[in-house]
Amino acid sequence: QVQLVESGGGMVQAGGSLRLSCTASLRTFSWYAMGWFRQAPGKEREFVAGINRSGSGRDYADSVLERFNISRDNAQNAVDLQMNSLKPEDTAVYFCAARRMLGSSVPREYDYWGQGTQVTVSS
Repeated sequence: QVQLVESGGGMVQAGGSLRLSCTASLRTFSWYAMGWFRQAPGKEREFVAGINRSGSGRDYADSVLERFNISRDNAQNAVDLQMNSLKPEDTAVYFCAARRMLGSSVPREYDYWGQGTQVTVSS
C-alpha cells in the first residue's frame, strides 16, 4: 500500500519560514512527478508547487513564486517544500501528492496523496 507522509507543519509568525517534508513508500519513486497542494477552510484544494521526476523542472503558483522552493531526493523517496516569507494567507493544510510520469497542477490528476500537515501563519 502506497503511503505519503508529510511532516514539518506548525505555527509561525508572518515573515517566518517553515520546511515541509514528504516521504513516499513508492518503490519506483523516480517514476513519479511530485506536487504540493494546500487547502484552506472553505476553499478548494489548490496547487502550490510541482517538480518533475528528475528534479530538473519546477513549477510554482504565482502566489508563492520566489518565496517557496520545492526539491526532491530520489534516493530518499522524499520531496521538500521550503517556505519563506510566509504570509497569513498561506495558512492551510498542505498535502503532497504523486502522479505517475508527468506533473500537473490539477489535483484530480494525481494518483496518491498524503494526509496533510497544518501550516498556520499569524499576523
